[in-house]
Amino acid sequence: MRDDQKGVLAIIAACTVWGLSPLYYAQVSHVPPLEVLSYRGLWSLAFFTLILAIQGRLSEVRQALAKPRQMLIILAGSVMIAANWFGFIYAISTGQGLEASLGYYIFPLVAVVIGMVVFGEVLRRAQWVAVGLAAIGVAVLTIGLGVAPWIALGLAGTFGIYGMIKKHLDIGPVVSVTAEVVLLAPLAVLWIVFYGTGAGGNNDLATHAILALSGPLTASPLILFSFAARRVRMATIGLVQYLNPTLQFGCAALIMGEVVTRWHAIAFPIIWGALIVYSVSLWRQDKAAAKSASRAATSSTT
Repeated sequence: MRDDQKGVLAIIAACTVWGLSPLYYAQVSHVPPLEVLSYRGLWSLAFFTLILAIQGRLSEVRQALAKPRQMLIILAGSVMIAANWFGFIYAISTGQGLEASLGYYIFPLVAVVIGMVVFGEVLRRAQWVAVGLAAIGVAVLTIGLGVAPWIALGLAGTFGIYGMIKKHLDIGPVVSVTAEVVLLAPLAVLWIVFYGTGAGGNNDLATHAILALSGPLTASPLILFSFAARRVRMATIGLVQYLNPTLQFGCAALIMGEVVTRWHAIAFPIIWGALIVYSVSLWRQDKAAAKSASRAATSSTT
């Protein structure tokens, strides 16, 4: 099997784990979201530490946190990813999985806007159309449901800002996320000790076992994604990533029994249309860049 084929399988596996994760977090919906977040951070730290120890790379985490400027960037990233994780856990525990899926549907378009505003990236006409359609979809939900989809906007916004912060880090994803959870760990321990239901023995053994699974559930798709990113074109990764919110939507509507209102039935197709427009534009842009690189390589060898 070629490397690019392995990469495609890896990104599909990663998005499948992410997409089915609502079914996991629904099993611990009786545990307060901040406590679940705390356990997720600590078990992720344990799992990442084990992986880096096996690879002999634990020193890279110390080196990453040794530079004051870099540590501040990692701290900012840890705040954003903690907020994102909490938003998702809260959404699932309160029966708002549809809105969580909406957040990850609109995230690529939020990232486009962040790129334009922060990095001065120029949007193509089709990308403007996609952003406009997404805004219409959000507006439809806001008007129809009488409240803005704050969870979706929060998930998309925090993950978009997290991506923006990561652009300033020249370290690998496993090392950077390990450094982030290292900084979050003291707060997680304090929360569990002083406010956690498990600290008083109220969580049974089965609940603790399920919470422990949050470590590999967080780490494994990130490792698969990192593997895929080095072997697959970004346009392919972008398209396959829509598998994540699609599976989340299916979990919420078909398995967890959330009600799809007529406003969801109007807004979601509009946003799906926005993603189609955006994906086609991205695919054409990637194809044009590949052709240009191929011509440049050909001309340099002649």
